[in-house]
Amino acid sequence: MRLEALDLVGFRAYDELAARFGDGPQLIWGPNAAGKTSLLEAIVVLARGSSHRTGGDAELIRWGAEVARLAGSVGDNALEVVLVRPGSPAAAQGGRKRIRVNGVARRAAALGERLRVVLFAPEDMLLVVGSPGLRRSVIDQLAAAAVPGYAAELSTYGRALQQRNGLLRAIREETATRDELRYWDRPFLAAGSAVVEARLALLGRLAEPLAAANLEIAPEEVDAGPLRLEYATNAPAAAGESAREALARRLAETAEKEVWNGTTLVGPHRDDATFRLAGRDLADFASRGQQRTAILALKLAELDLLASVDGRPPLLLLDDVFSELDPARRGHLVRRIAALPQAFVTTTTPDDLDPALLRAATAWQVVPREGGAGASLRAAGGRA
Repeated sequence: MRLEALDLVGFRAYDELAARFGDGPQLIWGPNAAGKTSLLEAIVVLARGSSHRTGGDAELIRWGAEVARLAGSVGDNALEVVLVRPGSPAAAQGGRKRIRVNGVARRAAALGERLRVVLFAPEDMLLVVGSPGLRRSVIDQLAAAAVPGYAAELSTYGRALQQRNGLLRAIREETATRDELRYWDRPFLAAGSAVVEARLALLGRLAEPLAAANLEIAPEEVDAGPLRLEYATNAPAAAGESAREALARRLAETAEKEVWNGTTLVGPHRDDATFRLAGRDLADFASRGQQRTAILALKLAELDLLASVDGRPPLLLLDDVFSELDPARRGHLVRRIAALPQAFVTTTTPDDLDPALLRAATAWQVVPREGGAGASLRAAGGRA
């Protein structure tokens, strides 16, 4: 999978950008806050329809602009995402976000069918010990790319959860009745159980590549058994129960407390996943080196799993993570990068990177323009 062209207008630090990329590693370097991460973020938006850094599309639009336009070419496919600032004249003409694939209006899921990405960012270094939301987000992004229909089920669940929480607050304030919950309980249970089942199936598929990647990076841990990412649901199924029946039972058990709190207390939005080695949660005992090994193993496993979907390796995006890895782990990552059709790597200085990667990479420099006028991207020998 290869991104051949990227065109930006009014996106983050980029007033205008028109870049054409070739095969192999693409090295994006420049000072902090110049626009390196924004470039990778633009690729993520083209793949997912939304940013991994913010939930507000308006934050992606360059200051002073009404519209941000992102366009990319992946093989025979032309991808486009247009973001419109709320309240602007442009918003009155056509909504806040428009997604097109080959000129036809589509949903965000259609982008991921053409451009799949695996992102490795500095915040991922908290995956082992950070909040459950970080791990849920990684699982959901992977499931959206690997499991047909998952993104739609997750979206349906989110809408049902939002409506349900609004009703629970109204019931607590005695402006609604519990009978009104039944309407939203149906889609909540249907989509919620589908999300749980898909997550469990995905982690089952991920088990072998994750264990293999961990042994590749840390062969000394062979006696500890396989590294696992184990799902922890707040609605575990009893013997003979389906995921839907277990969730329905837990809703009934927490009904009184839900009304008291004015929010839904069970469901996949509160589930977690833990990295486990030798039967123990890595968060309880792992050194920083072990944590980094587990996280790198997960990213390599994601690459393998997504490549197995249709034989097309995904686009790997590495946002300034080499400085977090020791030479041995960098070497494993470089070997994987070299085997991919294309990858994007950001760094503040090429000196941080493995010499083998530097020799194979096409170098691009992000250059801040004077007076806060945005950023430009320059290839060796000229401007992209």
